[in-house]
Amino acid sequence: MTDRALLVQLEGYGLTLAEIHYHRPDAPSLLQLFVWQEYDLAPDFPVLLDFLDHWRREIEAALHSVRIEHERLIRPTEWRAVDGVISIQ
Repeated sequence: MTDRALLVQLEGYGLTLAEIHYHRPDAPSLLQLFVWQEYDLAPDFPVLLDFLDHWRREIEAALHSVRIEHERLIRPTEWRAVDGVISIQ
């Protein structure tokens, strides 16, 4: 069985974290926080936008703000060439 997380990373997806601040109707003066994490494509974030559309349609809580962080975990390695000889005894 193949791991879904690895497959989407190989397709260019990165780990996206969203801090969603919202107000509930029963406590409008209280700002609450929901943390969401999923693999998504930057800079368009289609998976996050689908989730936020679902939130607006299905959840009775008004969005205040969304803070996004994104990191590609699989990328070309960083290397540098070094001249020299290392002798091992």
